[in-house]
Amino acid sequence: MGMWVGRGRKARAAYGFDDIALAPGAVTINPTEVDISWELCGRRFQIPIIAAAMDGVVSPALAIEMGRLGGLAVLNLEGIFSRYENPEDVLDRITSASLEEATRIIQGIYGEPIKEELIHQRITEIKKGGGPVVVSSIPQRAERFAKIAEDAGADFFVVQSTVTTARHIATEYRPVDLRKLKKNLSIPLVVGNTVTYEACLELMDCGVDALLIGVGPGAACTSREVLGLGVPQVTATADSAAARDFYYKRTGRYVPVITDGGMTTGGDICKALASGADAVMIGSAFARAQEAPGRGYHWGMATPHSNLPRGTRIRVGVAGPLEQILYGPAFTEDGTLNLVGAIRTCMGSVGAASVRELQQTELIIAPSIKTEGKVFQRAQKLGSPR
Repeated sequence: MGMWVGRGRKARAAYGFDDIALAPGAVTINPTEVDISWELCGRRFQIPIIAAAMDGVVSPALAIEMGRLGGLAVLNLEGIFSRYENPEDVLDRITSASLEEATRIIQGIYGEPIKEELIHQRITEIKKGGGPVVVSSIPQRAERFAKIAEDAGADFFVVQSTVTTARHIATEYRPVDLRKLKKNLSIPLVVGNTVTYEACLELMDCGVDALLIGVGPGAACTSREVLGLGVPQVTATADSAAARDFYYKRTGRYVPVITDGGMTTGGDICKALASGADAVMIGSAFARAQEAPGRGYHWGMATPHSNLPRGTRIRVGVAGPLEQILYGPAFTEDGTLNLVGAIRTCMGSVGAASVRELQQTELIIAPSIKTEGKVFQRAQKLGSPR
């Protein structure tokens, strides 16, 4: 398996969203009659889309609106909303910083201690707004923050880091015991990020309720540049979905996989679902919402690292209200608006009545899929995000 890259060394080919296409089906379905809902721990959600736990993307207000629109949004408990009583002034500093100073300023801002009372306050705020409450922390604070989140009334708890495994070796601190964490938690536990078949199986064996798939593909993440880590998202999703299906056959327990990062258009989302994902997690597309706290800017969760930042602040602009990004109408031809409409139309075109059926769609390796016959579009910079 794989190709020789040197004497005695092989590498496996891996594929991202731009490398593949979906083959149309022998049967087609009216897009309004397909079911795009998905289930997480007995709760069904109208759309298989989650807003990522990033401070430029999710605030309590956006989480409430995302819930109203049928999706989920994850509030980052490591972020400014749990560090500052009034985050608006902090957001002003981040978004007004020069390109050269942005990372240094963000590092200083995230040096402020996290306040447990603010965690309670933000969770209560989302609950009062009627939205499902999903919050996240890094593994080092997971046990403490999970208990706080649970007591405050959160519905789901996410443990998220650059790379998460069931076996983390450390002598300077005590690694989180995911099996114990899950056992002591009464709310569903989502864990990420991972990209390999073996790691997924081991995490599923710990009892986690869903997995986030993706290392380094996000628009504001620089882990691939800084660390050289990552697996393109189509291959990462397909490998993880294979682990999910094997685990389900072995145990009868279905653990959803959620492709996290690397998607900017409706077509990317459709390819992620067709590769085997049950849902997707998106950052930059929602950082462009009018309701997003980043005001047209987006920065990675690892940007504030005090010693080795693995993220950056990027300008994404403001495209329109969150509802328009999800449901349209679209006023651009680049696939960045009406993401739900894109999923429905794609499912109808491949003959998939549900997301589970979309996962069985034929995939083809198609390096020319975005350039074939597009000479005028490319010359005029049309048909792609800009």
